[in-house]
Amino acid sequence: MSLLAIESLTAGYGAHDEILKGVGLRADAGEMVALIGPNGAGKSTLLKAVVGIVAARAGAIRFDGQALAGLKPREISRRGIAFVPQEGNVFPSLSVEENLEIGGYVDRAARRGRIQAIYARLPMLAERRRQAAGTLSGGQRQTLAMGMALMVAPKMLLLDEPSAGLSPMAAGELFGLIKSLHRDGMTVVMVEQNALEALAVADRAYLLVDGRNARDGAARALAEDPEIRHAFLGG
Repeated sequence: MSLLAIESLTAGYGAHDEILKGVGLRADAGEMVALIGPNGAGKSTLLKAVVGIVAARAGAIRFDGQALAGLKPREISRRGIAFVPQEGNVFPSLSVEENLEIGGYVDRAARRGRIQAIYARLPMLAERRRQAAGTLSGGQRQTLAMGMALMVAPKMLLLDEPSAGLSPMAAGELFGLIKSLHRDGMTVVMVEQNALEALAVADRAYLLVDGRNARDGAARALAEDPEIRHAFLGG
């Protein structure tokens, strides 16, 4: 059984604004799934629908066998899903440690232990624990956002354009973190502007076009498909 199963999902931001038009997706436990496609295809909307930020109008979203329809974002987080949005994913005026504490609001009793575990995995955050998040570099802020997501001890991470705006070096370091989490068994669903990089690290991938499924399959097969490379991957 898939950890995440989405069937015929229709969703949008207003009564007459239909972004997703019957999309389907599955992610098995321990799998990394990439979502690629042109701007406006509905990739980010799909992640937001999973975590309850965008309401589904039709179709089904199931996580670990349980329907998510009608649940609030906080309740969905408690089920084991952590979402890292592209923007606004840290509190700039608060310190690194205060951001991590906020990330652990779901389970305050476990918060201190989880912060120490994150510091062990991400020593850069430990070194800057008292530094305001707004003074961090772009890559450091993204790393902090990932740390905040890990504070809920999720079963699955949803990542929305994690490398957007980062230098090649910072993006490479971030992808290294994502790959290490995947190697440790984390299920990851990732929307990524750098489609070649996403397909290089993912197990499977979905291509969305105009709010609909266009292609899906093994990530390597999609990366090597001449038609997809020409249309979406720069040749």
